[in-house]
Amino acid sequence: MISACDVLLLQPPALKPSEPPLSLAILGAALRNAKIRTEALDANLDAYLYLLDGERLAELAGNQPKTAIRRALKHRQQSLDLLRSAPAGSSFSRYSTAVRYLNLLLGLWSKGDDNQRLTLGDYQHKGHSVFNPEDLDRFSRGAVNTLFQPYFQNELLPGIKACQPRLVAISINYLHQVFPAFELAGLLRQQLPDLELVAGGGLITSWQEPLQRLDYKLPPFDRLVFGPGEASLVALAQGSAADEYYLTDISEIGFVPDFFFAEFARYFSPRPILSLSASRGCYWQKCLFCPEATAPVHPYGTFQPAEFPDLLVQLSVRYAVTDFHLTDNAIPINILKKLAERRTDLQGLSWFGFVRFESALEDREFIQQLATSGCRMLQLGLESGSQVVLDRLGKGIKLEAAARILDNLFAAGISSYVYIMLGTPGETEADAEMTLSFLEQYAEKICFLNISIMNLPRGSELLENPDLYGIDSSQLRDGESPLGLYHEFQSATGWDRAAARKFLNQRLLGSPVIRQIVKRNPPIFSSNHAFFFASGAACH
Repeated sequence: MISACDVLLLQPPALKPSEPPLSLAILGAALRNAKIRTEALDANLDAYLYLLDGERLAELAGNQPKTAIRRALKHRQQSLDLLRSAPAGSSFSRYSTAVRYLNLLLGLWSKGDDNQRLTLGDYQHKGHSVFNPEDLDRFSRGAVNTLFQPYFQNELLPGIKACQPRLVAISINYLHQVFPAFELAGLLRQQLPDLELVAGGGLITSWQEPLQRLDYKLPPFDRLVFGPGEASLVALAQGSAADEYYLTDISEIGFVPDFFFAEFARYFSPRPILSLSASRGCYWQKCLFCPEATAPVHPYGTFQPAEFPDLLVQLSVRYAVTDFHLTDNAIPINILKKLAERRTDLQGLSWFGFVRFESALEDREFIQQLATSGCRMLQLGLESGSQVVLDRLGKGIKLEAAARILDNLFAAGISSYVYIMLGTPGETEADAEMTLSFLEQYAEKICFLNISIMNLPRGSELLENPDLYGIDSSQLRDGESPLGLYHEFQSATGWDRAAARKFLNQRLLGSPVIRQIVKRNPPIFSSNHAFFFASGAACH
């Protein structure tokens, strides 16, 4: 039940319901520190729990459900309980079965509607584009509905009415939140016409340039906040914000979260995980394929390195949580060094997150100290096994160094979660074969593997010099939509997305050792839950 408040922070579906959202915790901390009555609600988690309610599912299934649905219904509560208990991390097969059952049950809400697809980590509505303002308007007007509409109408809206906030801020960070967020905002506008509605988050910020250039509004929102939202939301709540539709204020960047709203035991996680960030933005910002290099969501800033280990300890005591997900784009090296130095103080804690293949990680003793500090898994963006491709993309990685780092992590018992990206401009089949060769050579040292096909950001520097990077021509993937984020391109080498996907499916996944690594990825929850399987015999 939401208490009476002046500001209500909302996280809309659909995201993996594995841990409380850091965005609400950071914004909530800023507002509460300013003495503003604030509540926060993870509507994503609540929506999943609403849709997975046993009575509702049984009604949807009817009197004669198929065998698979009947079995999933029988094991519904057991599956939920397993995903919230430590034994899930010790039995990959039981864990995978539980996820499969719950996904089957979520599928009942589609009711034969092939246009909608919902899983424990994703929501899609075919036939409409999240980049098309007209489609966004259709959802906000109720002309088109999502699978979450019953939850919004029957549970969320009555709770918000009882709370009677003056302002509701909706955080939209990912594409599969867009349609539910606009549907929810439209319902709020209809039923609470005097409410001030604000949208912010990473995805909204990624639309900053086209929205401001075209002076384009996104109804039903009264304001859009770009970049860090702490100062802007405080100003709005206090009535001191500028009288403008677009708000941008980077004067205050918060790092200390307040999870006052979180009930950790309700999340789908074998153990409670607390998300935390030591930095905002990316300190490298040279990868030519990365949106953070072309249109950063946040200006780069970092927490005081010497104080970061203390923050981990304080949050662990406050929330009785020992596992941390560091959500940095790349954890800064000076933060890693302080964690290693304070390893004795961090005993009993565990953490994982993204890092770059930095030279400091070539020091085997340093890696061992990180392991002692609680590091259990590191996510590393290798992207390619071709040095030519890495240099072209501005990765700043040498394959020889990457190999040494993977070896060091393996020796220290830290699992590596490696990311590969095929189909980059200028890549050839020979380059892809080098990637295959590298992965097979170091397969023993790689615990988890994510292989994707590149999406080329609309503002990438690769598009500024197309001839240099082997691009014949390009166009916005979503046609004339002003909000489109990615470009389709025609490669001068003849190696396009279709060819890269064929190579992925036939050559990479055709390799027994690579296929074995990929099969270790926890279904749906992937890296968010890989942490729980990282120390198992399957990896080391």
